[in-house]
Amino acid sequence: MPDESLYDDDFLEAFRTGALPLSDFDHRAHVRAGYLYVSRHGLGLAIARFGRDLRGFAEAHGKSGLYHETITVAFLALINERIATGGDRGWEAFAAANPDLLERNSLAPFYAPEELASAEARRVFLLPRRRRTNRNQLESTRVKRHMSAPS
Repeated sequence: MPDESLYDDDFLEAFRTGALPLSDFDHRAHVRAGYLYVSRHGLGLAIARFGRDLRGFAEAHGKSGLYHETITVAFLALINERIATGGDRGWEAFAAANPDLLERNSLAPFYAPEELASAEARRVFLLPRRRRTNRNQLESTRVKRHMSAPS
C-alpha cells in the first residue's frame, strides 16, 4: 500500500507531475486522487481535469494505453454521490465511510465485465446498463430490452 502520509496537495502535485511512483498509484490512490479532484472542483471539472491528469500520469510512466474513460467517470460520479450524501469531511473520513469504493470490483453492480472490457468503454464513457433488482440480483437492461422486444 502506498504511503498516505503525503499531504493532499503534495500527493496531487506528485501525481500531476508524474513524480509519484507508479507502484504507489494503486486503486486506493486512484480513488484518493479522484476524491480530491471532485471535492475541490466539482464533478464536471473533475471529469475533465482528472481524466487529463490521469492520462498524463500514465504517459509519464510509459503506460499510455491504460486509461479507461468509463471506469474513470463512473468512479468520479460515485465519489461525487457519496460526498453529496455523506458530507465532505476529508479523505480519511471518506475512505473509512466508503470501503466499498476501495474494492476494485466496485462497478460490478453497474457494468458487466464484458462491457468494461470493451474498447468502446475504454474510449468513451458508457452509461451503466446493469441495475439491482428487488432480490438484489444484477440484471442487464440490454438483455431485458432484447427479451421484451416484440417479435
